Amino acid sequence: MIHTDDLYIVNYCHPNCMPFMNICRLPKEEAFSLAYKMAEENPGVTAFGRFADFENYYPGRMKQEEYLYSKFVSLGGKPVEKHPLSFVLQGSVFLDHWFGNGIVNKIRLNKIPPELISFTLGDSMTQYKKAGTLTMYTKEMLLNIMNGYSGSIEEFMTETEDKYHYIEVQLWDDGYCKS
Repeated sequence: MIHTDDLYIVNYCHPNCMPFMNICRLPKEEAFSLAYKMAEENPGVTAFGRFADFENYYPGRMKQEEYLYSKFVSLGGKPVEKHPLSFVLQGSVFLDHWFGNGIVNKIRLNKIPPELISFTLGDSMTQYKKAGTLTMYTKEMLLNIMNGYSGSIEEFMTETEDKYHYIEVQLWDDGYCKS
């Protein structure tokens, strides 16, 4: 039986950024200005490649986040924020590298009530972009899947990483990010 005591969520942040930010929360003009500035100041940094083409990235990201919000509410979620903060379950070497081995913050999953957190297998933006939809899981749904798995947490995560790279976590209340 997998317990949330054994699980944590991880947020990665490039060294040139501040943790626990979502560019979609800024007014559109500020978001564009910041995106172009970050892309210009960090050429060749994977995490900012999407910002170099922000006029194409931004509308899709906004649409995807509206979808995530609506989907989460339909599953019984009670989001405090309109745009979630992104984490991954149990960490990701892939994302750590993608964000320049920068700032890493961890939060125990058991600290977050089920109505404030959701999950997708893999990157939600990529899934939404490909299909115009995605499968979202509540905390209970994901734990049921994990508890139905015959191996250990580590084996489950390795199998998931092989297929999806990581389990994305959407945190809908910033209050859990304060130290």
